[in-house]
Amino acid sequence: MSIQVILALAVFVGAYILIATEKVPRVTVALVGAGLMVIIGATDKKGIFFSQESGIDWNVIFLLLGMMIIVGILQQSGLFEFLAIWAAKRAKGRPFVIMVMLVLITAVLSAFLDNVTTVLLIAPVTLLICDRLNISPIPFLIAEVMSSNIGGAATLIGDPPNIIIASRGGLSFNDFIVNVAPIIVILLVVFIGLCWLMFRKQLSFDPARVTRVMALNEREAIRDVPLLVKSLSVLALVIAGFILHSLVNLEPAIVALLGAGLLVLITRLETRKIFADVEWQTLLFFAGLFIMVGGLVSLGVIEAVGQAAIEAVGTNYLGATAGLLFGSAVFSGIVDNIPYVATLAPLVNDLVQAGGQPAQPLWWALTLGADLGGNATAVGASANVVVLGIAMRNGHPISFWTFTKYGLIVTAVTVTLCLPYLWLRYFA
Repeated sequence: MSIQVILALAVFVGAYILIATEKVPRVTVALVGAGLMVIIGATDKKGIFFSQESGIDWNVIFLLLGMMIIVGILQQSGLFEFLAIWAAKRAKGRPFVIMVMLVLITAVLSAFLDNVTTVLLIAPVTLLICDRLNISPIPFLIAEVMSSNIGGAATLIGDPPNIIIASRGGLSFNDFIVNVAPIIVILLVVFIGLCWLMFRKQLSFDPARVTRVMALNEREAIRDVPLLVKSLSVLALVIAGFILHSLVNLEPAIVALLGAGLLVLITRLETRKIFADVEWQTLLFFAGLFIMVGGLVSLGVIEAVGQAAIEAVGTNYLGATAGLLFGSAVFSGIVDNIPYVATLAPLVNDLVQAGGQPAQPLWWALTLGADLGGNATAVGASANVVVLGIAMRNGHPISFWTFTKYGLIVTAVTVTLCLPYLWLRYFA
């Protein structure tokens, strides 16, 4: 092992410890870590800005930016207040019923949008519901982001790693529906039960608050009907673009930016109002994280680990499936699952090509492991980072360990349930 590899690992591990302990703001840690990766020569300007394998994933950055602008403008119409009051009244103010409603809505939307877009839409509604009922939004936000990662695994467009896997493996939208969606439905039912076990003591009930909420008229919350119509029209076009992105040959990030630009053009709002809700710290954190992981990719560290695991299982495809499932869950909890899948997908493709049909379940093991493993820690998936940024900005900070203590439970249960599914479906 070279000195350069040792230094890169030290930078990454040190940064991860600082992020986990929260002694230093995470955006500061990520940017300093990225700078150190450049200084030690683990990456360079070409690797950072232009490499698909080791650089900043601009699709993620610009997808987030575009959707943050759209959601920020939409929020000014009063739609989120309307939805918050409507949902609270339908659930009669019962916190767990509200949580189940939001979890299921989030999971379904995440299957047909990407999970980052979904949490950007759902989080403001959640914050308003909890404010109206005077309860902590933290359990709700954690449950929603986890359900978005679970629901997003069901389809090709639901989670960014799935797009990478589909591209490498030549897999279609229907392939994901047939092979992954059945177990996701089961996992959602199990997850709702886990939510009751994990959060029931935090879901307080204030009858006085509920009475006041039930007396509200949700229609009065809409402040600007023309703005609402314009925003929803553009959002519908953006969603259609996401679903049809392979036909229109536009990446989701481009669709989001075009939608944001169109909405800015037709609403003519002040610049301050347009960019007020953009989570700039979250975008910078992502950039720094991509650069740090990219340094490990450039030095071959992640590829070496993956190759060693593949060689260890040989032609034992059941063992390889189990190893890839749990290994992907572990690594996706440590590094963002997008660069992880981008690194592992070529290796899995080689194994599938060599093994033929018996090796095909490896794709589904990688999909489930990476997507569900993203729930393990606060930095395991893009949606996690986005929700933590929104929570902090609204005065409800969620610490790394608060998220992770729940995430480890959910990941362990959901990933473990995937193994008998894969065995019964493909090997029994």
